[in-house]
Amino acid sequence: MTELPDRVVGDARTSDFGWNLLTDLTDIGNRMAGSTGERRGAERVVEAFEAAGLRNAGLDEFEIPGWWRGESSLSVSGAVERRHENSHEVIALPGTPSGEVTAPLIDVGDGTDEEFAAAEDDLDGAVAMASSRTPESHDRWIHRMEKYVAAAERGAVGFVFRNHIEGALPPTGEIGYHNRPGPIPAVGVSKEVGDRLARLAEPAEHGGLAGSDGSGAGDRPTVSLDVDCRNEPTTSVNAVAEVGPDTEEAVYLTAHVDAHDVSDGANDNGAGSALVAEVGRLLAAVEGDLDTRVRLVTFGSEEIGLWGAYHAAETTPREEIACVVNLDGACSSRNLRVGTNGFDGMRSTFEAVADAFDAPLATGETISPHGDQWAFVQEGIPAVMASTTSDQSGRGWGHTHADTLDKLDSRDLGEVATLVTAAVYRFATGEVGATHRSRESIRDAIDEGYVEELKTGGRWPYDE
Repeated sequence: MTELPDRVVGDARTSDFGWNLLTDLTDIGNRMAGSTGERRGAERVVEAFEAAGLRNAGLDEFEIPGWWRGESSLSVSGAVERRHENSHEVIALPGTPSGEVTAPLIDVGDGTDEEFAAAEDDLDGAVAMASSRTPESHDRWIHRMEKYVAAAERGAVGFVFRNHIEGALPPTGEIGYHNRPGPIPAVGVSKEVGDRLARLAEPAEHGGLAGSDGSGAGDRPTVSLDVDCRNEPTTSVNAVAEVGPDTEEAVYLTAHVDAHDVSDGANDNGAGSALVAEVGRLLAAVEGDLDTRVRLVTFGSEEIGLWGAYHAAETTPREEIACVVNLDGACSSRNLRVGTNGFDGMRSTFEAVADAFDAPLATGETISPHGDQWAFVQEGIPAVMASTTSDQSGRGWGHTHADTLDKLDSRDLGEVATLVTAAVYRFATGEVGATHRSRESIRDAIDEGYVEELKTGGRWPYDE
């Protein structure tokens, strides 16, 4: 079994190359898909590729549906009068259209199918509010886009997405995906604002505020949403480079460089981009050992629908991709998690690496459409997503103003770089251990809930 040389392991755990790149990416600020900041981030990654001695470093441009944020506000009227217009309280969700609506507020809890069904009679002409939480009893994570579409399909005229993490500020995140712009205005609010709105929205007999005559009539608050934004076509870029022999087939190591505009995007996903460059640098030190070319890519526009990953998958012959290791949110700790999408050979390689380093490893087998690896998985190409686990609930600081460098630790980055380099080294030294599958076998193995999500978001890739 091919082992990563000790000198490379030592380098991985003492180098500041990846951390310096991560610091520079977070200092750029707004790296929203299609923005000047996203391109600056990609250019900085290319600089790192070149400094690491990788070849064919450059940018690959493609078209996307762009979105630019304006000002947003949420006002409450009724027994309580409040106006929220600061970005730590309320922000527009990417993919939303501009618009102004005033309507009663209906809280649909966590936004499960059962909760939407129970509130269906009240949602027509209302503003629906759903939490970012997915109940622990639920068999899969419920994406915000599903909650948004469920509200619109039931006649809601606006949507409020409230964070369930205290102190984590309002969440952002795409709600249009490949159906941009969405049909109704949508905003995210902090847990603190959302909790107040939920309390006010309760019927009087359940603790909500009664009408001015004490009868309970008119006890639901009226909210006004005012969203200003712009939806226009633009371009995005992937940053690419290569290391190893000039073989036709390649092992892909990927991440996404874009981040939501309200955030520095430290863990999601500046860390992933920094790790791609760092692993590339470490592999360059043992380039002569590699039997298979390694292609390094930091994708643009992941956060708004995986556009960079789709571009790469659609412009590369399937047989030229041996396997894909995608990094996303991989620096919240040093505890690696690998979503294998059912590719057992790739899971076995990561398990062997974890055993060799006596490192913890969590794995999941579910075929998931969340993350850039999906653009390859849907085609039957072996692809996994590597992240890290932490004690934080849900997404943690991701998709908020608070996804900043101070939440991360350079030692965690070094440990993850060690493990990922060891795995990619094995994949590229004749031990890929991953077999392509047919598109039909992938299609038939996707959970019914994810089938619905993909169709709802305009991303179902299979003919009926």
